[in-house]
Amino acid sequence: MSLLIPGLRRAAPKLASSRFICRQCLRQQPRAAPLRVLQSLQRRYASSESQTRFARYFTSTAVPAAATVDASSQAVKRAFPETSSKSVAYWLIGSAASVFGIVVFGGLTRLTESGLSITEWKPVTGSLPPLTQADWESEFEKYRASPEFHLLNSHMDLEEFKKIYYMEWTHRLWGRFIGLSFVLPTIYFIARRRVTPRVAAHLVGISGLIGFQGFIGWWMVKSGLKDDLFAPGSHPRVSQYRLATHLATAFVCYSWMLLVGLRILRTKRLLADPAAASKVIAALKNPAVAPFRRYVSALTVLVFTTVLSGALVAGLDAGLIYNEFPKMGLGLTPPKSELWDKFYCRKEDGSDLWWRNILENPSLVQLDHRILATTTFCAILALFAYSRTGRVAAALPRSAKKGTMGVVHLVSLQVALGISTLIYMVPISLAAAHQAGSLALLTGVLVLGHRLRVPKSTLALVQKRLSSVAKPR
Repeated sequence: MSLLIPGLRRAAPKLASSRFICRQCLRQQPRAAPLRVLQSLQRRYASSESQTRFARYFTSTAVPAAATVDASSQAVKRAFPETSSKSVAYWLIGSAASVFGIVVFGGLTRLTESGLSITEWKPVTGSLPPLTQADWESEFEKYRASPEFHLLNSHMDLEEFKKIYYMEWTHRLWGRFIGLSFVLPTIYFIARRRVTPRVAAHLVGISGLIGFQGFIGWWMVKSGLKDDLFAPGSHPRVSQYRLATHLATAFVCYSWMLLVGLRILRTKRLLADPAAASKVIAALKNPAVAPFRRYVSALTVLVFTTVLSGALVAGLDAGLIYNEFPKMGLGLTPPKSELWDKFYCRKEDGSDLWWRNILENPSLVQLDHRILATTTFCAILALFAYSRTGRVAAALPRSAKKGTMGVVHLVSLQVALGISTLIYMVPISLAAAHQAGSLALLTGVLVLGHRLRVPKSTLALVQKRLSSVAKPR
């Protein structure tokens, strides 16, 4: 009998299992995976632990194990990357440049008195201008009912109306283009996992802000279509509060796009050379750089506040008075009675005297803008001197020093544009250049602050890359 046992062992695998199992039980058993699939999975799970898991799964059933492997591979494909694609960064910077352009063009629209020519807000159907003579007559008839036509442009004919209409229509069309050219790529980049989760959240936030900006734009225009928001007989204009909100939102949107794009490019650059990146990070961690970094942060807030005060000046046409510098009339400031005029109070007890004059009195609004602009100019010069003295000069990276010099050039140009705009009584070309200069100055300060910081996520990636390079193979 012992002589037959080895032969039975060799013959057992060749016998069909159906000869020893009833057909009903055989139908209930799961089908085995093909031999090629098993061999490929065995090669994939080459480690001892994986082989144990492989044997455990395939002794019970083969199909669920294969499904588990497929599900894990799909999960890996669906995961977000550690770094965002460079194409996303270039697209963000290009979108920021488009916002820069629409800000300047929006200033031209306001300066040419074109912003109130379209009296309705049609986000979809308004994409097309009037195509027939009847359509033009209908739009012109709506404009004739506005306060601006009665008080300012009662002499205007249809041909002149078309010029200001096309200005406002182009401004709105540009806004729609920015929205579509940002929202659609955002959906694509997130769906294709070209961005990190943090950048994806930024893109969604910017998309929402763009939509909100469209609503604010119409909210601002709507204020100029009612004659109860300005003094009887005065120049029709939009609310200075809504104008400042519209401009501030555009500046925030631009800054957000720019900083996210620059952050992606810098992360890519640091990870390309972890050794050099560690030196840059060590230099920025120097205690002497910390006060300089805080100074730049405070300067950014100051520049943004000055921009908002400039929006109030534009909304109140405060640049058309006191067209001289540095004096305002007979002295450096107008008389106190003019600065704190009870005419702007709306409460009988005068409790709103201070803030009403600060925000609604053209004389005081212009004075505030002069003070803020002068303070910004002096603060930037002080920052430049600080970057060239003491321990800061030795610890500050070369890129930060170049950024400081660039900010000095930008603020000098902006001061010259501002004074020229005031002296020449706000010509369109100088006023538009002055508005562009404000955004350029904010850009310089933001880039300088960006060069002084490395996000924590980037630090973690650099440390991970350094450890992987230093790990012995």
